[in-house]
Amino acid sequence: MAKAVTLSDVAAAAKVDLSTASRVLRGEGRVSPQTRQRILAAAEELDFRPNAQAQFLANGVSKTVGVLTMNAPATFAMPVLTGVTTTLGQLDVATLLYDARTDSGVLKESVRKLHARRIDGLLVLGDGILRAPLHSISQGFDVPVAYAYATSDDPADAWFMPDGVMAGRMAAEHLLNVGRRHIAHVTSNSDIGARDRATGLMQVLRAAEVPLALGKPLKGDWTRRWGAAAATQILRQKAPVDAIFCGNDQIALGAYGVLRAAGVRIPDDVALVGVDNWEGMVGNGDNLLTTIDPNLFELGRSAARFLTAATEGPYEAGAHYQGCSLILGETTMGPGDRTASDPEGLI
Repeated sequence: MAKAVTLSDVAAAAKVDLSTASRVLRGEGRVSPQTRQRILAAAEELDFRPNAQAQFLANGVSKTVGVLTMNAPATFAMPVLTGVTTTLGQLDVATLLYDARTDSGVLKESVRKLHARRIDGLLVLGDGILRAPLHSISQGFDVPVAYAYATSDDPADAWFMPDGVMAGRMAAEHLLNVGRRHIAHVTSNSDIGARDRATGLMQVLRAAEVPLALGKPLKGDWTRRWGAAAATQILRQKAPVDAIFCGNDQIALGAYGVLRAAGVRIPDDVALVGVDNWEGMVGNGDNLLTTIDPNLFELGRSAARFLTAATEGPYEAGAHYQGCSLILGETTMGPGDRTASDPEGLI
């Protein structure tokens, strides 16, 4: 095995003393431009990699971030976690991962262990199921703590979430743009994400003076079964409906099956919009559904960048929302017809 390159090797190659090489590689100290360039060139040529433990002893920075997940295997948590770990790796920050597995006992033990670790910051990653904010665990940590795909009950905390209001607005604007005026909403009960998406939808419909079809949202759960049941209910009511904004893609797929079986032409008679970009997440990519992508990977990236910056200075508490993207599919544009004008310019 080749011997690891040391700071002394760099100093010898650059013909400077050890302290000068150390200051330059830390970005400190006054030296001539020629000397600085010589040290940096020597470090690059020797492929010098600073020893993390030595750096911690020198300046108290471990370049390690703790990541505490509430349910890491959850389908929608994984892209967020991937965004977090990918970004931390690119920033040369190590990740110390604990998963509480939705178990309060495991959570307490994980927090205890993290208190004992030499970490520069802590990221708490939820699973996106938000009936209420998470109880803050920031107290007692002397490093920055941020929350991703979760909210905190402490207003002094910083947290990152998909912009649900933007998702609802984007869906409504797209449906109005393709000529729909009888838009129903099928969604879930008692969920922060469902509430925000409904809020965005209604903001746009009220501004356009277009009433919500059926008078109120139909609320159930997040499953295909509920989407199918809601579509059956809509067909029985015989009220004019030419579009359905579904709270997620599973609801939309359930509704799609029932409507097609009843002879309803999609999108000619009824257009459908979902949320989550499920096809893109699982790699189907057949563009059946028009959907709103919450950009969960980017959410993880944003949270990781925020946390690493927070370890070096003040940070902004409160909500940080990740913007969404409109993914066009056959359920609003028709087969092979996804090049029409779109208000978001995302075609």
